[in-house]
Amino acid sequence: MLDPLGLHIQAGRVTEMAGAAMTTAHSPKSLTARAAGWSAARRWRVVLAWLAFVLVAYAIGTVAGVVQITSSDSSIGESGIADRVLAREFPKERAGEEVLIQSSRGSLQRRQLAAVVGDLVSRLEQAPAIAAIRSPLSAGNGGQISKDGRSALVTFQITGNPETAKDRVGPALAATAAVQRAHRGLFVGEVGDASANKAIEKRVADDFRRAEITSLPVTLLILVLAFGSAVAAAIPLLLGITAVAAALGLTALLSHGLHVDSSISSVILLIGLAVGVDYSLFYLRREREERARGRSLRDALQIAAATSGRAVLVSGLTVLAAMAGMFLMGSRTFQSFGMGTVLVVAIALVGSLTVLPAVLAILGDRIDRGRLPFVRRVSGRGGATRLWSVILGGVLRRPLLWGGLAAALLVGLAIPAFRLHTVDSGIQGLPHDLPVIRVYDRTVAAFPGQPLPAVVVVRAPDVASPEVQAGIASLRRAALATGVLREPVSVDVSESHHAARVMIAITGSGTDAASNHALAVLRHQVIPATIGRLPGVQVQTTGWTAESHDFNAAMKSHAPYVFAFVFGLAFLLLLVTFRSIVIPIKAIVLNLLSVGAAYGVLVLVFQDGRFESLLGFHSVGGVTSWLPLFLFVILFGLSMDYHVLILSRVREAHDAGMPTDEAVAHGIKSTAGVVTSAAVVMVGVFSIFATLDMIDMKMMGIGLAVAVLLDATIVRAVLLPAAMQLLGDWNWYLPRWLSWLPRRSARAELAAPARRPREPLGA
Repeated sequence: MLDPLGLHIQAGRVTEMAGAAMTTAHSPKSLTARAAGWSAARRWRVVLAWLAFVLVAYAIGTVAGVVQITSSDSSIGESGIADRVLAREFPKERAGEEVLIQSSRGSLQRRQLAAVVGDLVSRLEQAPAIAAIRSPLSAGNGGQISKDGRSALVTFQITGNPETAKDRVGPALAATAAVQRAHRGLFVGEVGDASANKAIEKRVADDFRRAEITSLPVTLLILVLAFGSAVAAAIPLLLGITAVAAALGLTALLSHGLHVDSSISSVILLIGLAVGVDYSLFYLRREREERARGRSLRDALQIAAATSGRAVLVSGLTVLAAMAGMFLMGSRTFQSFGMGTVLVVAIALVGSLTVLPAVLAILGDRIDRGRLPFVRRVSGRGGATRLWSVILGGVLRRPLLWGGLAAALLVGLAIPAFRLHTVDSGIQGLPHDLPVIRVYDRTVAAFPGQPLPAVVVVRAPDVASPEVQAGIASLRRAALATGVLREPVSVDVSESHHAARVMIAITGSGTDAASNHALAVLRHQVIPATIGRLPGVQVQTTGWTAESHDFNAAMKSHAPYVFAFVFGLAFLLLLVTFRSIVIPIKAIVLNLLSVGAAYGVLVLVFQDGRFESLLGFHSVGGVTSWLPLFLFVILFGLSMDYHVLILSRVREAHDAGMPTDEAVAHGIKSTAGVVTSAAVVMVGVFSIFATLDMIDMKMMGIGLAVAVLLDATIVRAVLLPAAMQLLGDWNWYLPRWLSWLPRRSARAELAAPARRPREPLGA
């Protein structure tokens, strides 16, 4: 029986074989080794060129500026068509705002209401960028006083582009606040698209700034504990930061062609740090391992480039394939995420294969400077390596038992995912301590459907014709007769007379079951029976409820294409890399288990509402609609990093002559430290996002943290070795009809001769 604590003997045999080959070959022929040799020979030029590239890319992006996606561009489905018609036919449309005036004791007195409305209107008239003020006391505005007489609305518009109205709503908010201070016996609060966007974007920006500021020191601390050296720990972080900076600059430049979501910078930071740290860890750990075994600086770097460098290349290509899946999600928001993440992964990959070897050649053994004695003891041979050796020994002795238990645990966690229900968190998912959200809640209670009406867009050669106007009147009567569509109903006709906009209040909060039911009644019953019957008339519905519903439907319909694309490319990459049809199939199955378990945890926590008080959220009855596909793409890419690293080490040992069971033990044991360190970094960073106020960010943080934790422990340390132990030599099975695939073993890569570099490696 194999003794896991004695695996260093086998590991030494593999390393001796690799090292012997390296000492007789000055530069391997593999792409990654040639890149490392070329970079190390021109170390200072490579580092300076990298810094120049980062600075130039970031500077160009800063000068060019970021072009953010507009609401009409980001909408999809029927609501997307309607939004684009509105943007074209109502180009001078303004953002609307409402000020709620409410009495806490009985109905508003006429004199009292007149005093506060007069004060508010006077202040608003003196403020810039405000127009079309409507008072509830004016003739024909009786609909702006609630049925119980306790509430009234003053409405107005923010002049200029509605997409940027949040930048001009400040004076209106100041006027409203001044009226509230002057009339403390009443509640006076403002709500609208501009004020809500201003408050929400500020909270989101503050949250992300806090996460970004916190994630960097957390990452550095974990890396110091992993390496025991401040200099070594700083290298992965610096590579990640420079890759992020360059990607941000290039994304800003490209945003003039493909507009980007406002959250793109945070997504780039999240992914850039993840892959930058992972790839640097893989490379650095192997180089330091070879140095610890007595290899020269030159040989250690060459071995690391030919082995871990190749794993980084394959892993990076797999991650790029996963991120490219976002282009198939049918949403311009995700297309912008795809562009940003593909850029940052590609830049981090190139930096890992070129700049990192150059930095290692410059530093040499100085990379160990800044070592802390206490940390050295923590990260020594008797720490995590011994623990994983003990765990691995038990798994390899009873692979069926431990593999079955691990699979049962993951399947058990994944079972709740079968009842996953996606929702648009909408207003319900926003922090309710925001003043604008409290005003919104009061307004919905007093005027149901008022802030977020359904918008019916009617198109015809002449919407002012008697036939179309009669159809709109019929639409209004039928809508009000349903009981779920209510007053107020307003109709506007565009200057071209090619489009009309009908706004109808709906029940519910905008994204809940009641609002979705009202939307379904409007789309599938009211419109087809009225205006939709007229020949030559086209009708689409938009509004918050419609946009949320259509986005949710699009995510579900595009999911099969995304899964097929990501799985297909990953399968081909792993098939060509490892010349085995079993390896890619097993990798896909294990990743599905990790993703399924993460989905199940999200359902248990956020859909079922467990741990609400602990995590500080209120359940919205489901998982936010954009998260499942986004989570799948990110998790698949990150988990493949660990998978490729481990399998590359296993294959290297197997090609060096080890039996499969010993190669599995050696590969997993020798990579346990780096996988653990990388996973701890990712879990720490993702957990920070779980502390943010926005429920969508909490879901993303917890989903990513749980999945990475499960993947790095249960999957990679238990299920993977158990499966490989049970399969034995079947792990490397390749059908005869695929025997034409290029053959290149780890031994061949290490031993292939090449010309000596012009300059020796190492400082």
